[in-house]
Amino acid sequence: MRNPFRYFNSSPEVIRLVVMMYIRYPLSLRQVEDLLFERGIDICHETVRFWWNRFGPMFAAEIRKRRVHHQSYSRWRWHLDEVFVRISGETHYLWRAVDHEGEVLEVYASKRRDRVAALKFIKRAMKRYGRPRAIVTDRLRSCRAAMNVIGNAANQTCGRWLNNRVENSHQPFRRREVVMAKFRDIKTLQKFASVRASIHNHFNLERHLKRRDIFKRNRSAALAEWRQLGA
Repeated sequence: MRNPFRYFNSSPEVIRLVVMMYIRYPLSLRQVEDLLFERGIDICHETVRFWWNRFGPMFAAEIRKRRVHHQSYSRWRWHLDEVFVRISGETHYLWRAVDHEGEVLEVYASKRRDRVAALKFIKRAMKRYGRPRAIVTDRLRSCRAAMNVIGNAANQTCGRWLNNRVENSHQPFRRREVVMAKFRDIKTLQKFASVRASIHNHFNLERHLKRRDIFKRNRSAALAEWRQLGA
Protein backbone atom coordinates (compact mmCIF):
# COMPACT_ATOMS: atom_id res chain seq x y z
CA MET A 1 0.00 0.00 0.00
CA ARG A 2 1.36 3.39 -1.01
CA ASN A 3 1.73 6.02 1.69
CA PRO A 4 -1.39 8.25 1.50
CA PHE A 5 0.41 11.04 3.40
CA ARG A 6 3.40 11.31 1.06
CA TYR A 7 2.35 14.64 -0.51
CA PHE A 8 1.55 16.41 2.76
CA ASN A 9 3.94 18.43 4.91
CA SER A 10 1.99 17.74 8.10
CA SER A 11 2.60 14.54 10.01
CA PRO A 12 0.11 11.66 9.82
CA GLU A 13 -0.53 12.03 13.56
CA VAL A 14 -1.80 15.59 13.08
CA ILE A 15 -3.99 14.59 10.14
CA ARG A 16 -5.56 11.72 12.09
CA LEU A 17 -6.17 14.03 15.04
CA VAL A 18 -7.89 16.63 12.84
CA VAL A 19 -10.15 14.05 11.19
CA MET A 20 -11.08 12.48 14.52
CA MET A 21 -11.88 15.82 16.17
CA TYR A 22 -14.08 17.03 13.33
CA ILE A 23 -15.96 13.80 12.66
CA ARG A 24 -16.31 12.42 16.16
CA TYR A 25 -17.20 15.58 18.08
CA PRO A 26 -19.84 18.24 17.28
CA LEU A 27 -17.28 20.88 16.32
CA SER A 28 -17.25 23.29 13.42
CA LEU A 29 -14.27 23.74 11.11
CA ARG A 30 -13.19 26.94 12.87
CA GLN A 31 -13.60 25.41 16.32
CA VAL A 32 -11.24 22.61 15.33
CA GLU A 33 -8.82 25.23 14.02
CA ASP A 34 -8.92 27.14 17.34
CA LEU A 35 -8.46 24.00 19.46
CA LEU A 36 -5.47 22.93 17.39
CA PHE A 37 -3.94 26.42 17.62
CA GLU A 38 -4.13 26.13 21.40
CA ARG A 39 -2.02 22.98 21.07
CA GLY A 40 0.53 24.76 18.91
CA ILE A 41 -0.75 23.45 15.55
CA ASP A 42 -1.42 26.30 13.12
CA ILE A 43 -3.68 25.26 10.24
CA CYS A 44 -6.57 26.91 8.40
CA HIS A 45 -10.18 25.78 8.72
CA GLU A 46 -10.14 25.04 4.98
CA THR A 47 -7.32 22.60 5.66
CA VAL A 48 -9.61 20.84 8.14
CA ARG A 49 -12.26 20.64 5.45
CA PHE A 50 -9.82 19.28 2.86
CA TRP A 51 -8.35 16.68 5.22
CA TRP A 52 -11.65 15.21 6.34
CA ASN A 53 -12.83 15.00 2.73
CA ARG A 54 -9.58 13.39 1.65
CA PHE A 55 -8.83 11.04 4.53
CA GLY A 56 -12.21 10.55 6.23
CA PRO A 57 -13.59 8.07 3.67
CA MET A 58 -10.27 6.22 3.59
CA PHE A 59 -10.18 5.83 7.39
CA ALA A 60 -13.85 4.82 7.47
CA ALA A 61 -13.39 2.18 4.79
CA GLU A 62 -10.44 0.67 6.65
CA ILE A 63 -12.38 0.59 9.92
CA ARG A 64 -15.41 -0.96 8.20
CA LYS A 65 -13.27 -3.59 6.52
CA ARG A 66 -11.70 -4.64 9.82
CA ARG A 67 -15.02 -4.82 11.65
CA VAL A 68 -16.61 -6.90 8.91
CA HIS A 69 -13.59 -9.21 8.85
CA HIS A 70 -13.75 -9.73 12.63
CA GLN A 71 -17.59 -9.80 12.57
CA SER A 72 -17.85 -7.03 15.17
CA TYR A 73 -21.60 -6.73 14.68
CA SER A 74 -24.77 -8.65 15.45
CA ARG A 75 -27.23 -10.50 13.22
CA TRP A 76 -29.74 -11.02 15.99
CA ARG A 77 -31.93 -7.93 15.59
CA TRP A 78 -31.65 -4.85 13.40
CA HIS A 79 -33.48 -1.57 13.77
CA LEU A 80 -34.31 0.41 10.61
CA ASP A 81 -35.56 3.96 10.39
CA GLU A 82 -35.27 7.12 8.31
CA VAL A 83 -34.83 10.79 9.21
CA PHE A 84 -35.84 13.90 7.31
CA VAL A 85 -32.98 16.12 6.13
CA ARG A 86 -33.54 19.49 4.49
CA ILE A 87 -31.13 20.34 1.67
CA SER A 88 -31.61 23.66 -0.15
CA GLY A 89 -35.25 23.73 0.90
CA GLU A 90 -35.98 20.21 -0.36
CA THR A 91 -36.72 17.22 1.85
CA HIS A 92 -34.35 14.27 1.61
CA TYR A 93 -34.23 11.07 3.64
CA LEU A 94 -31.37 9.39 5.46
CA TRP A 95 -32.02 5.69 6.06
CA ARG A 96 -30.12 4.20 9.00
CA ALA A 97 -29.76 0.65 10.29
CA VAL A 98 -28.38 -0.20 13.74
CA ASP A 99 -28.14 -3.47 15.62
CA HIS A 100 -29.49 -4.07 19.12
CA GLU A 101 -26.24 -2.78 20.67
CA GLY A 102 -26.31 0.55 18.83
CA GLU A 103 -23.74 -0.34 16.16
CA VAL A 104 -24.48 1.67 13.02
CA LEU A 105 -24.57 -0.88 10.19
CA GLU A 106 -25.55 1.10 7.11
CA VAL A 107 -26.63 4.60 6.07
CA TYR A 108 -28.21 5.58 2.78
CA ALA A 109 -29.37 9.00 1.57
CA SER A 110 -32.21 9.21 -0.93
CA LYS A 111 -34.59 11.76 -2.39
CA ARG A 112 -37.65 9.59 -1.87
CA ARG A 113 -39.11 7.36 0.80
CA ASP A 114 -40.69 4.77 -1.47
CA ARG A 115 -40.28 1.03 -1.93
CA VAL A 116 -37.36 1.41 -4.33
CA ALA A 117 -35.30 3.41 -1.83
CA ALA A 118 -36.16 1.08 1.05
CA LEU A 119 -35.29 -1.99 -1.03
CA LYS A 120 -31.95 -0.59 -2.12
CA PHE A 121 -31.09 0.34 1.46
CA ILE A 122 -31.96 -3.08 2.89
CA LYS A 123 -30.09 -4.90 0.11
CA ARG A 124 -26.97 -2.82 0.78
CA ALA A 125 -27.07 -3.71 4.46
CA MET A 126 -27.67 -7.42 3.87
CA LYS A 127 -24.99 -7.64 1.19
CA ARG A 128 -22.38 -6.48 3.68
CA TYR A 129 -23.61 -8.03 6.92
CA GLY A 130 -25.86 -10.92 5.92
CA ARG A 131 -29.50 -11.58 6.79
CA PRO A 132 -30.56 -10.91 10.42
CA ARG A 133 -32.96 -12.99 12.46
CA ALA A 134 -35.34 -10.07 13.05
CA ILE A 135 -35.78 -6.55 11.69
CA VAL A 136 -37.63 -3.88 13.65
CA THR A 137 -39.12 -1.00 11.64
CA ASP A 138 -41.84 1.60 11.99
CA ARG A 139 -45.17 1.26 10.21
CA LEU A 140 -43.90 2.77 6.96
CA ARG A 141 -45.49 0.90 4.06
CA SER A 142 -42.32 1.15 1.98
CA CYS A 143 -40.47 -1.07 4.46
CA ARG A 144 -43.22 -3.68 4.37
CA ALA A 145 -43.22 -3.67 0.56
CA ALA A 146 -39.42 -4.02 0.46
CA MET A 147 -39.58 -6.91 2.94
CA ASN A 148 -42.10 -8.70 0.73
CA VAL A 149 -39.80 -8.35 -2.27
CA ILE A 150 -36.78 -9.89 -0.54
CA GLY A 151 -38.89 -12.51 1.23
CA ASN A 152 -38.16 -11.35 4.76
CA ALA A 153 -41.60 -10.13 5.78
CA ALA A 154 -42.00 -12.90 8.36
CA ASN A 155 -39.02 -11.54 10.32
CA GLN A 156 -40.26 -7.94 10.37
CA THR A 157 -41.56 -6.51 13.65
CA CYS A 158 -43.41 -3.23 14.17
CA GLY A 159 -44.26 -1.62 17.49
CA ARG A 160 -44.76 1.69 19.21
CA TRP A 161 -41.58 1.71 21.28
CA LEU A 162 -39.70 -1.24 19.79
CA ASN A 163 -37.65 1.01 17.49
CA ASN A 164 -36.36 3.35 20.20
CA ARG A 165 -32.84 2.02 19.69
CA VAL A 166 -32.49 3.60 16.26
CA GLU A 167 -34.59 6.63 17.22
CA ASN A 168 -32.12 7.47 19.99
CA SER A 169 -29.18 6.95 17.66
CA HIS A 170 -30.51 9.79 15.47
CA GLN A 171 -29.80 12.36 18.18
CA PRO A 172 -25.99 12.65 17.75
CA PHE A 173 -26.48 13.04 14.01
CA ARG A 174 -29.02 15.80 14.57
CA ARG A 175 -26.64 17.67 16.86
CA ARG A 176 -23.92 17.35 14.24
CA GLU A 177 -26.27 18.62 11.55
CA VAL A 178 -26.93 21.80 13.53
CA VAL A 179 -23.21 22.50 13.95
CA MET A 180 -22.62 22.03 10.22
CA ALA A 181 -25.53 24.41 9.41
CA LYS A 182 -27.24 21.79 7.21
CA PHE A 183 -25.84 19.98 4.19
CA ARG A 184 -25.28 21.42 0.73
CA ASP A 185 -26.16 18.38 -1.37
CA ILE A 186 -27.12 14.74 -1.03
CA LYS A 187 -23.61 13.51 -1.87
CA THR A 188 -22.15 15.42 1.06
CA LEU A 189 -24.87 13.99 3.30
CA GLN A 190 -24.11 10.43 2.20
CA LYS A 191 -20.37 10.92 2.53
CA PHE A 192 -20.40 12.49 5.97
CA ALA A 193 -23.01 10.09 7.39
CA SER A 194 -21.03 7.05 6.20
CA VAL A 195 -17.74 8.34 7.58
CA ARG A 196 -19.27 9.35 10.88
CA ALA A 197 -20.97 5.97 11.29
CA SER A 198 -17.69 4.06 10.96
CA ILE A 199 -15.82 6.34 13.34
CA HIS A 200 -18.70 6.21 15.82
CA ASN A 201 -18.57 2.41 15.79
CA HIS A 202 -14.81 2.44 16.32
CA PHE A 203 -15.03 4.58 19.47
CA ASN A 204 -18.36 3.22 20.74
CA LEU A 205 -17.01 1.55 23.89
CA GLU A 206 -20.26 1.30 25.91
CA ARG A 207 -18.72 2.94 28.95
CA HIS A 208 -22.01 2.71 30.86
CA LEU A 209 -21.88 -1.11 30.74
CA LYS A 210 -18.25 -1.75 31.73
CA ARG A 211 -16.07 -1.13 34.74
CA ARG A 212 -13.72 1.84 34.65
CA ASP A 213 -10.55 -0.23 34.25
CA ILE A 214 -12.04 -2.25 31.35
CA PHE A 215 -13.29 0.91 29.66
CA LYS A 216 -9.87 2.57 29.91
CA ARG A 217 -8.22 -0.52 28.43
CA ASN A 218 -10.65 -0.61 25.51
CA ARG A 219 -10.26 3.12 24.92
CA SER A 220 -6.49 2.81 24.77
CA ALA A 221 -6.81 -0.07 22.31
CA ALA A 222 -9.19 1.94 20.10
CA LEU A 223 -6.82 4.92 20.04
CA ALA A 224 -3.85 2.69 19.27
CA GLU A 225 -5.73 1.13 16.36
CA TRP A 226 -6.78 4.58 15.14
CA ARG A 227 -3.14 5.73 15.05
CA GLN A 228 -2.34 2.86 12.69
CA LEU A 229 -4.90 3.83 10.04
CA GLY A 230 -3.31 4.60 6.71
CA ALA A 231 0.07 3.35 7.89
